[in-house]
Amino acid sequence: MQRYFAVTAPSVHQMVLGLERHGLLRRHAGRARNLEVLVAPEALPVLR
Repeated sequence: MQRYFAVTAPSVHQMVLGLERHGLLRRHAGRARNLEVLVAPEALPVLR
């Protein structure tokens, strides 16, 4: 996310918190790579 949006690491953290707050992501504490996307894949745009 940091590279794609060209932002700082703290900005990415704020983005993740916002997505979680809006119910689009779920984080699992204590696990590596712990983000779970809660949006159906067909509802997401293709990123280039």
